[in-house]
Amino acid sequence: MWPYPKVIAHRGGGTLAPENTLAAMRCGWEHGFAAVEFDVMLSKDGVPVLMHDPEFGRTVAGSGRVADILAVDLQAMDAGKWFSALFVGEHVPLYADVVRFCRQHGIWMNVEIKPTPGAEKETGRVVAEQTQALFADVAVVDALHLPLFSSFSFSALMAAKYAAPTIPRGFLMDKITADWKARLQELAARALHTNHKYLTPEQVREVKNAGYGVFCYTVNSQERAAEILHWGVDAFCTDRLDLIPADF
Repeated sequence: MWPYPKVIAHRGGGTLAPENTLAAMRCGWEHGFAAVEFDVMLSKDGVPVLMHDPEFGRTVAGSGRVADILAVDLQAMDAGKWFSALFVGEHVPLYADVVRFCRQHGIWMNVEIKPTPGAEKETGRVVAEQTQALFADVAVVDALHLPLFSSFSFSALMAAKYAAPTIPRGFLMDKITADWKARLQELAARALHTNHKYLTPEQVREVKNAGYGVFCYTVNSQERAAEILHWGVDAFCTDRLDLIPADF
């Protein structure tokens, strides 16, 4: 059901580095994490880049939408200055560059497809097609060396399923709703990803008994991590790489 690592570094480096940057990936790796989660959306010219927010202002200074900026211009933007002076000049990375870094260092990837509003199907398709090309040398059955797609967007994941059916999928739900099983079945998903805050032991048992893995976000205390693992949760991501070790 869940052949992947148990503890995953959220957005690369959690609270220790600017999210969704190569610096964050290096940070997670240096802290012993062999698994990362990060967000991917499309530039104006349809190039997958790492970014969580569809609009600038939080991790990248300025105003406007990511979807209105060319990839070459996004790459020139500073995605580290907001975090601390140590990361000034850390740029918005291309998805392909992050994949190459992670593969070079043996890091497994949970790729969250994060489309800007209105670009759900296109984002799912393009990210899936590029991923398939970047992992063309990996056998379909080699789960530990293939990434796992996840998304809150059902249509984005369905587009990814059609474009790259051999890349596994996990469906993100903030709160588990009554249609969860039908959604996972239609997606041919491997796992349900959900917010640990709303999760119950009964839901974990129900999802696991149906044959799916259970992944939680974002768990930042050892006590909570131990509790949900006891319930049967397979894996979780964390921002607190300094508190929860990769081998927890």
